[in-house]
Amino acid sequence: MAKMNESEEKTWGMFCHLAALAGFVIPFGNIIGPLIVWLIKKEESPYVDTQGKESLNFQISVTIYCIIAAILIVVVIGIFLLIAIGIATLILIIVGAIKANNKEEFAYPLTIRFIQ
Repeated sequence: MAKMNESEEKTWGMFCHLAALAGFVIPFGNIIGPLIVWLIKKEESPYVDTQGKESLNFQISVTIYCIIAAILIVVVIGIFLLIAIGIATLILIIVGAIKANNKEEFAYPLTIRFIQ
């Protein structure tokens, strides 16, 4: 596979983060989107590889947090947790995309590292 130039790395690094927005439209799209981008482009750039892993790990973590919050709806706090998780996820995806487009390393907070 051909190596990417810096502009392409920035673009694909950004897409790794933005692909997670599919989760607001498609069930589990937040995991499927970054997974597809990462699997297609990880071999072409170490930067895209790290950004894809970061985005994927965060989205898997968010899905777990949402499942826990959904269970907690029984005691009402889950509703507020789901709203907070949704808003925080949207903001962090945008921040991650901007950082990736500037070719800065970005690590999401509260992320469980499933993929090393």
